Amino acid sequence: MPMNFGGEAIPASFRELVEGRAADVGVSGDDWLASLPGIVDHCVRQWSLRLDGPVWHGQCALVLPCHRDGEPVVLKVSWPHEEARLEHLALQNWHGRGAVRLLAADPAHWAMLLESVAHDADLTDPPLLDAIEVIGGLFTRLDRPATPQFTRLSECAERWITLCRSGSRLVPRRLTDQAAGLLSELAPDCDGRLIHRDLHYENVLAAQREPWLAIDPKPLSGEWEFAVAPLLWNRWDHAAAAHNVRTHLRLRLGVVAEAAGLDESRALAWTFARMVLNAVWEAQEPIPDDEWISQCITIAKAMTD
Repeated sequence: MPMNFGGEAIPASFRELVEGRAADVGVSGDDWLASLPGIVDHCVRQWSLRLDGPVWHGQCALVLPCHRDGEPVVLKVSWPHEEARLEHLALQNWHGRGAVRLLAADPAHWAMLLESVAHDADLTDPPLLDAIEVIGGLFTRLDRPATPQFTRLSECAERWITLCRSGSRLVPRRLTDQAAGLLSELAPDCDGRLIHRDLHYENVLAAQREPWLAIDPKPLSGEWEFAVAPLLWNRWDHAAAAHNVRTHLRLRLGVVAEAAGLDESRALAWTFARMVLNAVWEAQEPIPDDEWISQCITIAKAMTD
C-alpha cells in the first residue's frame, strides 16, 4: 500500500455506512470521509507507520494494518460519535488485560494505534455456549472501578425512563411501562464499574498474547449485568432455530451470569429494558426495521416470568 492514503483506498462498503450520517459530536459522515485521507496521513507520519495490507472496517471505524519498527500494529480511525469518545481511555484503563492493547492515541483525530490481532478470527465460529463462557470470563478480566470521566449508567437510565414513558405505537405499551418501572428501580445503584456495553461475539478476537481479547469498547460507568443483552441478540440464528426460544435465551443469560458471577435477576431486568429501548429507538427510524423490532420484543418477553 502506498505511503499516502488516498480516498480511493476507502472501501465502498464503509462509505455506504458513513455517508449521510448527521453530525454527532461535530462532523457529518460526508465531511469526515473527505477529511479521512488527511487524518490517516497525519497518523502515519506522527507514529512512523508503514501501511501494510488490506483495509477493513466496522460500523463506524476504518482499520488499517501497519508496521512500526518492523512490528505489526493496527491504526484505527473512528468517525466521531459519542460512544467512541472515551474508547482510548477505556483501553488505557485495561492495560491490555483482557482487551486489545493501546499503544498510542490521538483523541483530537479519533485515532488509536493498537496491537495487532487476528481480525478474521472471532467468537462467531466456536460453539455458542463456549463462546458465551469466554465472554463471561472477559467480564471478570475487564472489571475494575470506573474513573470519573466515563458517562454514568444512571444518567442514561434517567433519559431512557422518559423515552419509555413516551412510548411508541410499534411497541406494546405494557412493555414500555414495565421498562420504565424497571429502569427506575435499577438506576439508583448501578454505577461504578468500567463496563464494555457492546461485548458480543464479533468484538472478541483471537490473539497470541491471550487466547481472546475484547475490542471496540463502548465504555460506561455501570454494572456488568447491563452488558449481557448483546449476547442474546447476536448469533440470532441459534435462537431462531431453537425448539423453545425463551428457554434458549434464558440459558444464554444463565451461562454468562454464572461465568461472570452476575446477579441474574438484575441481568434479566437490564436485558428486558435494553431490548424494549432498542425496539423504541428502531420505531423512531424513518423506515423502521419490523424484523428487528419483533426480535427485540421477543427477547424482552423471554426475560419475564
